[in-house]
Amino acid sequence: MILAGLTGGIGTGKSTVSAIFKELGALIVDADVISHDVVQPGKPAWHSIVAGFGEGILLPGGEIDRIALGQIIFNDTAQKLRLNEMVHPHVFQEMANQIAAIETSEPDSVVILDVPLLIETQMHPGMPDVILVYVPELLQVQRLMKRDGISESDALAKIRSQMSIEEKKKQVKIIIDNSGSVADTRAQTLVVLDYLKKKRHHRDLKWNG
Repeated sequence: MILAGLTGGIGTGKSTVSAIFKELGALIVDADVISHDVVQPGKPAWHSIVAGFGEGILLPGGEIDRIALGQIIFNDTAQKLRLNEMVHPHVFQEMANQIAAIETSEPDSVVILDVPLLIETQMHPGMPDVILVYVPELLQVQRLMKRDGISESDALAKIRSQMSIEEKKKQVKIIIDNSGSVADTRAQTLVVLDYLKKKRHHRDLKWNG
């Protein structure tokens, strides 16, 4: 099994690249999907969040109101850290469970860990390869304004609440530039996947030797 991390920033198109990897045959372990699952009503992370932030952040059906919770943590670093401490251990454990299951059932797979906060959570030093989906900040702003129907200042505030894309770019070696067409992004993604497959082949040759 070959493992690689995939990350980006808001508005860079990481989800598009993840979908292309999946279409091309890679297996995806999606931290966003997992993070939604681990906070479902009754699960340990859900209990921690309700105990920490109160029942006012619940929707009528018992699900966590992500908008309400987001408003609490958006400009409050301490509250954001509290939430991360409640949720991240459960996300990381489920990611590890999924990776272990894939290694058992499909050991020849290329597995992409789709993790928005891969660098922020310091997972990247332990990754064999880290792939960054990149666009310049100006394009992030334009895409976010269009996608969410928000003002330029609100888009900038969202973008700058995260680690800057330029800072992330300094910390990785594999970059997929998503500034152009979907076809161009797909071509770059295919090149990266081919690189990972060749790496798997070389590893297998070494093991067989």
